[in-house]
Amino acid sequence: MSAHTLLAEAGCHIQHGCAFPAPGLNSFDFKPIFSIGSFDFTKPMLLAILCMLLVVGFFWAAFSKPKMVPGKLQLVGEIGYTFVARSIAREVIGKKGDKYVPFLASIFFFVWFMNIMSIIPFAQFPATSRFAFPVGLAALVFITYMYLTFKTHGFRGGIKNLVWIPGLPKPLVPLIVLLEFIQNVITRPFTLAVRLWANMFAGHMLIVMFSVATWYLLTPSAFTAVAGGSFALAIFMTAFELLIQFLQAYIFTLLASIYIQGALEEGH
Repeated sequence: MSAHTLLAEAGCHIQHGCAFPAPGLNSFDFKPIFSIGSFDFTKPMLLAILCMLLVVGFFWAAFSKPKMVPGKLQLVGEIGYTFVARSIAREVIGKKGDKYVPFLASIFFFVWFMNIMSIIPFAQFPATSRFAFPVGLAALVFITYMYLTFKTHGFRGGIKNLVWIPGLPKPLVPLIVLLEFIQNVITRPFTLAVRLWANMFAGHMLIVMFSVATWYLLTPSAFTAVAGGSFALAIFMTAFELLIQFLQAYIFTLLASIYIQGALEEGH
């Protein structure tokens, strides 16, 4: 049962003797829109595809016929692209980062659009709160990181870039090599995915919780005041989520640029 189904249970109020329909993991599960064999196409998949089409369609419309004096759409596109180029790519990677701006801009706007779906009417669900989407994006960044590391430094140089710190006392070398391997090869993609997923999961859960509580407490009694407070918190959390959605897209892209910078430069 989704959060929207919980809210639709009009007969469930605190004075009607029914228990509070607390949202849980069921708020993140959806019935398949259609199925092909064992493959189920669900709402989060649809939202991810829509976000991809929005990103591609927006930038295609903005830059397919660029003008010296930009129109409104081109101007917005240039502002967004320049933000990623100057605030992330150039700031972290330097001049070498110019060639990676399209990659980083695509990641930023795709993640941001998927996050924003949480507050869009009829969508009302951040696709990035399903762990598979952050994992897929983190895997893409990690593959790029590994590819650039070994392409830039070769096989031996790439290994050295990942795990070697010069000047260590010999007894510490095995331990530090192991720790560097865990950090650069295992921890980085894991934390990159979990950070985005956990923030979107928690934010959506809080909004659903306060929304369901508002309806549950909305009765002709003193609980109406409490329901009003719950509703105010739901509005506040929705506004706060706007900031979090942007910040998480920014942080994800910033970390991706840091990994690229580390792949291009000499290790330690």
